[in-house]
Amino acid sequence: MQRALSVSRMTGNRSTFPDWYQAIVREADLAELSPVRGMMIIKPWGYGLWEQIQRDLDRRIKETGHQNVYFPLLIPLSFFAKEAQHVEGFAKEMAVVTHHRLKAEDGRLVVDPTAELDEPLIVRPTSETLFGDAFQRWIKSHRDLPMMLNQWANIVRWEMRTRLFLRTSEFLWQEGHTAHADAEDARAETMRMLEVYRDFSETTLAMPVIAGEKPENERFPGAVATYSIEAMMQDGKALQAGTSHYLGENFARAQNIRFQSAAGTLEYCHTTSWGVSTRLIGGVVMTHGDDDGLRLPPAIAPRQVVVVPMLRDKPEDAEVLAHGEALVKALGTQVALGERVRALLDTRGQRSADKRWDWVRRGAPIIVEIGPRDAAAGQVTFLRRDALRDGEKIASKSMPLDAFVAEVPAMLAEIQAALFAEAKARLDANIRTDIRSFEALAEHFGAAVEDEDEGSAFKGWVRAPWSKPTGAALEAVDARLKALKLTLRNIPLDQTPVSGPCLFTGEPAVEEVLIARAY
Repeated sequence: MQRALSVSRMTGNRSTFPDWYQAIVREADLAELSPVRGMMIIKPWGYGLWEQIQRDLDRRIKETGHQNVYFPLLIPLSFFAKEAQHVEGFAKEMAVVTHHRLKAEDGRLVVDPTAELDEPLIVRPTSETLFGDAFQRWIKSHRDLPMMLNQWANIVRWEMRTRLFLRTSEFLWQEGHTAHADAEDARAETMRMLEVYRDFSETTLAMPVIAGEKPENERFPGAVATYSIEAMMQDGKALQAGTSHYLGENFARAQNIRFQSAAGTLEYCHTTSWGVSTRLIGGVVMTHGDDDGLRLPPAIAPRQVVVVPMLRDKPEDAEVLAHGEALVKALGTQVALGERVRALLDTRGQRSADKRWDWVRRGAPIIVEIGPRDAAAGQVTFLRRDALRDGEKIASKSMPLDAFVAEVPAMLAEIQAALFAEAKARLDANIRTDIRSFEALAEHFGAAVEDEDEGSAFKGWVRAPWSKPTGAALEAVDARLKALKLTLRNIPLDQTPVSGPCLFTGEPAVEEVLIARAY
């Protein structure tokens, strides 16, 4: 159990963190690069994580009154032309389909120039325009409102610099789109889904976040207001883990989404959109991983308890396997974190030590080893993955099988809580609130780095007084921050009374803003 990854993540040395992250993704067998640059193949264990994320979040989305739909992957270019600000925000990332046929030429396949499409098609970068087109057909009366829909889909945004799960040219996500009769209802929906994401992140992913409103320059293209949840990774960078947008009437006016009110007048709808993606898996890796691999919150672990039989090609192997099967069957009757315990008997033809290490790297919350003595004594030997930290030797524990089965639900809940508590303590301890000038901010974070993969020492975040500048004043702030590779993350919802001058403008502060380097 002392075997560790080849890349060591040294505390305070951010320059090794990207290598550590890539090593975790590889060693935990989550994903690999595809033949197309910037895209990934999600392997079974990684996709198993996404399935657990999807199932829990889908339940929450439906419980709040939304229905699932599916819209096409390809979107006519003309749909984007209706909303200039929206298309401007995605123009440089769009993949465009211009032809519909190939032909053989000199022994190779080439694009058939005679098969050019009448109108180019955009490979879905987001679906506001498709939903808007449907809304303007489906919504006629105030009785049709609110219309609350959600889509699970893949997205293509042609990224120049990619990293598995965190930023890829294609990724999986969930995008909700709703239409409402008035601003009050639409804003309430925006905040409700932000809270769904916050609670999901903290209770299911064990990943603490700060929820808040994005500054004007960080809004979703075409939105009136954008809100986010921000999580702190182990290198001190921020990860935007989810967003919720109030779009006002902007998209409704562009796409003529109107309804007849109770008074008989035609009114424009107020719309929202919100989403999270497979980057949540990257967030889980960077929040909970260690130098031995993943440490998975039990709520999303595809297998919460893995039983590794110690087989020696001897007659007693049958008894060991029967003992393991009985254990897995008994575990399947237990309920932990609201669901049946997900247990697996690993019967692969490998050495038990290799299989045990494989599950350590994959982050299985509880790993059980059983041999002939365990089978004869009716007991199990196990360890908790959260207790095995960065190569430290943790003694296994033994317990009678029945007692272990009865204890597993509480044990899984303890692991879930322990991972959250550890991450929350790190978040709370690494937000500076005493920096009151831009010079002090620059000194704290140090000089800008040329390559975002080459970081300085762990710096955490800064929560600073903010006067809410707009227009040219905000652009000036953004330029100063970019010189230090910093961004405004969000304006936390949990504001406390603030006094004194804004860190950037010197004008009286009206609130506080989070500042960090980010993914």
